[in-house]
Amino acid sequence: MKHENRTIPPTPVNRRRFLGAAALAGGLLIFGTGEVNAVAGETGSTDHFWYRLASEGPYIDSQRHHKAFGFGDGKIFLSENNGQTWPHSTAFPNANNITFSCILKNGNIVFATRTRLYLSTDNLRTYRQIIVKDSEGSDYLPHTPLNPDRPGWYFHPLDGVHTWDVNGSEMLVWGNYCNVLGGAVPNNIYYSTDHGQTVKLAYSFGRNPQFQQKGAGNAELLGNPDNPVVCRHIHCVAYNPAENAFYACTGDHDRGSLQECHWLRGTYDAEHDAWDWDVLVSVNSNSRYKSGGINFVDGQVYWAADANGDNGTLPHDRGIFRCHPSDLANPGKHTMLFNPQYESANMIIEDGFILSAHYAPASPYHTGFIISPDMGQTWAQYDLKEFGQRSPVRFHKKNSDGWFRVDLRKGWIERGEVLFIKPKS
Repeated sequence: MKHENRTIPPTPVNRRRFLGAAALAGGLLIFGTGEVNAVAGETGSTDHFWYRLASEGPYIDSQRHHKAFGFGDGKIFLSENNGQTWPHSTAFPNANNITFSCILKNGNIVFATRTRLYLSTDNLRTYRQIIVKDSEGSDYLPHTPLNPDRPGWYFHPLDGVHTWDVNGSEMLVWGNYCNVLGGAVPNNIYYSTDHGQTVKLAYSFGRNPQFQQKGAGNAELLGNPDNPVVCRHIHCVAYNPAENAFYACTGDHDRGSLQECHWLRGTYDAEHDAWDWDVLVSVNSNSRYKSGGINFVDGQVYWAADANGDNGTLPHDRGIFRCHPSDLANPGKHTMLFNPQYESANMIIEDGFILSAHYAPASPYHTGFIISPDMGQTWAQYDLKEFGQRSPVRFHKKNSDGWFRVDLRKGWIERGEVLFIKPKS
């Protein structure tokens, strides 16, 4: 197996030129402040891929085939040519608080702010709020925050792939990565089987005492009181067609006797609209199971480890792993494909190309990417220093022009920029 470790020097660009262009864009550009030294739309290159910041315009939050959903300047936008033009838009005053969006196969668009979920069925001419339903069919409503400026992130994911063809029908399934910014919030896995017309709870984690509103009474505690399994947030939800089963992994640390790192396996009964979930693994956070980026290819499960806890064992149990799903709980049957040495919890695999990334605060890389062009036979790492200290998250499948979409986050979760990556042949 060939391992390459490459560091690419910054692209020589003028940041003043970039900021000047942004100022001329009429306020639509929503890039985070920081160390970015790259021009929007300008293409860079490594041995394995091209890359570019999103062009000036709306913040591109999601993409599918030739479509892209964006927001900015108090509006939401839809492009039908991969963000070159934005013919569909409508006013949405809370646009800057959008935390999630997904373009469905039939053209519907589901999007969310911190606590509210919306659906458009007509290319954003109109939209309506969706009230989530619990397992009993009752309304599942956000809590009333003691601090209205910190209502929590109910719908924000860390991963970017949320739809799958399940027995001939599209399902939308995702979990919320939360309790980092915005206040305490419960952890849930959500799903829809009717193109976003209704959204329900697939799984609700228990009440984590570390992530509750300060000053709240017992009646105001967040989470499922009947579930002893707790977490800080959900890292990834993915579907394995070979088993007709969903897998989810969570984080983040050990809180005394409480462990927050789990892998779950869930099956969906369409006839009865019911879920059956099993906890496969619950572990210390110095473990390959503290992870993300779950992908299934040819019946095998691939994931990237985010281990950073302390169980007295060093080095940390990190790497990019593969095994048969039935062997997940048995580390002795795992194959480590590559060890980037530093934390990674995001990964996407498409057309044999593996794209993963470093978590910037825990890595010497500024904006670090880990790639394999051949399903793990050879590897390379790149540091795109011109983007400053950024953590790449929320990897979306390639659009019709062949570009992956990636969020670049300041620290590891505050919104920064949007980057596109296109593998070379």
